[in-house]
Amino acid sequence: MDKWCDTDDEGDHLTEGPWIPLVNDPRTTTVVDTSGLHSLMIKFCWCTNTLSPDMQLFEMGLFPASFTSPKTAFTFAVLDDFLLDNLECETSAMNYYSKLRRVTSSVFPHLVLDRYRELVRVGRQWKQVKQPKWHGFGHEKRKPKAGELALFCPACPQPGVNVNLSDRNGSDPAWLYSRSLVMDGNFKAEHLYPANLTDEVALTDGLGFMAQDTVQRSDCNNHQVVNQANALRHKLKATGIGGCACTRHGCFIPHSMVDFQKGERFAVQYTGSAELS
Repeated sequence: MDKWCDTDDEGDHLTEGPWIPLVNDPRTTTVVDTSGLHSLMIKFCWCTNTLSPDMQLFEMGLFPASFTSPKTAFTFAVLDDFLLDNLECETSAMNYYSKLRRVTSSVFPHLVLDRYRELVRVGRQWKQVKQPKWHGFGHEKRKPKAGELALFCPACPQPGVNVNLSDRNGSDPAWLYSRSLVMDGNFKAEHLYPANLTDEVALTDGLGFMAQDTVQRSDCNNHQVVNQANALRHKLKATGIGGCACTRHGCFIPHSMVDFQKGERFAVQYTGSAELS
């Protein structure tokens, strides 16, 4: 039996595992992907008439966390995955980033670089970039008008879109020219009063859905339990959100959203079914 001895090359035959980015190395760029965080050496092109570093990252499918001196970038795949998890699984940004840290290092996730704040900001920017594209403004210079970033129900009658009122026949049934709407609310969408109003920046103010702060009481049922539960929440600017949607297909109506200040005290622009005129 050979005698055991300590050598400098011990373990060289083993496969090297994923490297954990522990510190900010000025020579590397932190790339956040669905497979975890990676520290990569990215050399930008500095030729004449070349694109800026942030635009070079965009061409490679990376969204930079800074447009002036990018040292952190998120892949388009991880941003799409984050939005999908947030929509379908209600995963918060903090929990999603905790998952990425665990994917990077299942043993020492706390040693992985913290890019949570960057994920929150870039995720919001990514959604803002994709919204105009989803509604047909990705390849034209015309800016969207109020309500044009909201998808109105394509199956419901819309004058000038799928209904020509000049061809309307008096013998046609009324339901051919009527919209059936339903009101619904969410009492869990709480919104705190902003600590600093200057930090609140509206990206699409009124271009999609608009919530009204001044509301009136409607004729709906008065839920005393919900009212009393929200009455003591003085730090909440809104205790929920409600709006109108198409009864048949579930598409929300543009500019029909309203904030709840106390229980179901709200007013909407549309009630019941409205006949086109």
